Amino acid sequence: MAVTVRKASIEDVAEAAKLFDLYRSFYSQQPDLTGAETFIAERLQNADSVIFLAFTGGQAIGFVQLYPIFSSVSMQRTWLLNDLYVHQSVRGKGAGTALLNAAKDFAKTTSSKWLMLQTSANNTTAQRLYEKNGWVKESDFFYVLNIQ
Repeated sequence: MAVTVRKASIEDVAEAAKLFDLYRSFYSQQPDLTGAETFIAERLQNADSVIFLAFTGGQAIGFVQLYPIFSSVSMQRTWLLNDLYVHQSVRGKGAGTALLNAAKDFAKTTSSKWLMLQTSANNTTAQRLYEKNGWVKESDFFYVLNIQ
């Protein structure tokens, strides 16, 4: 399966929001597509986050959302990988790795020290994906990927 990834823009709100709503449902939240559209639109309009979308055959199949944070000790930008979701129908076919690579490449281009993420302790599928892609488990819930 050929997967392409690109940075989302305000024109991508509807596609990103559908995936974001599925992501929230995965974490036992009630579906709220209208709320998801508002939330994603605000993040993109305010440049509060950076979102990358994965596509196959012209259809959006996954996303990753990064929030900027800073390391005072290293005096550098870092990124919190807050959300990663791949549609259930295409999991295990490379989209998750493609999204993680896009996040890593973006972190490099923004001279970031590291990427950090938190996942639930029972999300072993995601943990295997992170570890396969070089992320290091720092505790039961946190992973870090050093960039520099």
